[in-house]
Amino acid sequence: MELVAQRFRVLAEPMRIKLLDRLREGDATVTELQDALGASQQNISKHLSILHNAGMVARTKQGNHARYSIADRGVFELCEQVCGGVRRQLTELESILQPIG
Repeated sequence: MELVAQRFRVLAEPMRIKLLDRLREGDATVTELQDALGASQQNISKHLSILHNAGMVARTKQGNHARYSIADRGVFELCEQVCGGVRRQLTELESILQPIG
């Protein structure tokens, strides 16, 4: 159970979800991720390290740089389940808030 809870804790940070979403488009360096997300190098590196330790992203060295990629595509299935639940909630709220008449 602790491993399952740890996986949810890793995904509980919005920046990590943004990083995974960007890496879904293709491999990237820290600099490329920085440019795409507008975050500091230190912030990006910290979150990539957590994702890497959790086995969600892979890191390959290319000269002085490291490229990051998705290591566990199953993480997107979990995100889709959560996004689907959020969409349903929003749809229900919108129908409640629609003016009658």
